[in-house]
Amino acid sequence: MQAYPQRLRNQVLRAFEQGVHPSEIAGQLKVSRAWIYKVQKRYQDTGVRGIRKIGGYRRSKLAQSESKIRAWIRSEPNWTLAQIQKLLTLEGISVKTGALWHQLDKWGMTLQKNAVRRRARAQRYAVRQAGTSQDKCGK
Repeated sequence: MQAYPQRLRNQVLRAFEQGVHPSEIAGQLKVSRAWIYKVQKRYQDTGVRGIRKIGGYRRSKLAQSESKIRAWIRSEPNWTLAQIQKLLTLEGISVKTGALWHQLDKWGMTLQKNAVRRRARAQRYAVRQAGTSQDKCGK
């Protein structure tokens, strides 16, 4: 959903300054009364007539800790996301595992896979390869 244009906001505020009732403004400009009240309140509270930013402006909680997290992973590359999450909690940063993974991925950092899974996967492939030593065509 896109924000209403600045021209429309200016018209609403001008009409308010002239003493026009919000219902009349809404009827003339084909907008809701609730939106008109929001525009007026924001202007009264902050003095800002412009459009607010829409999305994409929040910084990650982890942005300040990038160098610290990189050092942790360099010192112990076998840590899991849950272990790094606990370290961050001790530092006073509460973050979910998904958000931590997303931020590490954004920084281009990867973690080692679980050693248990690697062994299981390697055995499974080894058994499969040993059982199918013949060519797939049966020759």
